[in-house]
Amino acid sequence: TGVIRLRAMAKAGALAYPIIAINEADTKHFFDNRYGTGQSTIDGITRATNILWAGKNVVIAGYGWCGKGVAMRARGLGAKTIVTEVQPVRALEAAMDGHQVMHMDEASRIGDIFITLTGDVNVLDRRHFDVMKDGAIIANSGHFNVEINLKALETMSESKRNVRRNVDEHRLMDGRKLFLLGEGRLINLAAAEGHPASVMDMSFANQALAVHYIATRDERLPVDVYDVPREIDSEVARLKLASMGITIDELTEEQEKYLTSWEEGT
Repeated sequence: TGVIRLRAMAKAGALAYPIIAINEADTKHFFDNRYGTGQSTIDGITRATNILWAGKNVVIAGYGWCGKGVAMRARGLGAKTIVTEVQPVRALEAAMDGHQVMHMDEASRIGDIFITLTGDVNVLDRRHFDVMKDGAIIANSGHFNVEINLKALETMSESKRNVRRNVDEHRLMDGRKLFLLGEGRLINLAAAEGHPASVMDMSFANQALAVHYIATRDERLPVDVYDVPREIDSEVARLKLASMGITIDELTEEQEKYLTSWEEGT
């Protein structure tokens, strides 16, 4: 969402200096977003509630890299994963990854745990709260607390009480109880410790090398939003592999020539 805002600022002429969008790097979103958010979100919800994931209907709103990570980890713990999406390609990917895909209006009736990871507002709204199971758990791990319509939840609640750290019980007018985690804020930070350092290191390396790239250029970059240069992305991956004691093959001259030629192959 930060990159979306920055691109909008650039388009409107409101950007004051060039920006390199770290989130666009493969060594950022493939790992930080997917494995970092996937693990730390599950960690935060587990610490807050001590739930058993196995057998639960877990509804993941949004199947970007963060949603992919959470869905993968939840299913690995034995949960029955349901994905809601607005983008057809991501919805298709979720379906072929083995998750159920449906409208949130349908998912809200059967979910035990709801996790929003969309970057948008009111993904969980009044009409969804109206039909949720008694005891449903609601958490956000994608953006600010705007992903859950907290004002609607408050107005629907007869009472609200804190039942344990980072868990607020909302008793609705019909007697059902919905449990909101971390006040709707990022649950992996509110109830846990965020991502492990061993995945954040790649994001920070991208940041440091991107700053160095901007500072050492002969010519100043025009004011705009840029992707991380491919050579930086590859170097971060190489360094990470080296830190893990992993070596990989290299192309031979013959293989490089074949991949870049048109005389052979199809």
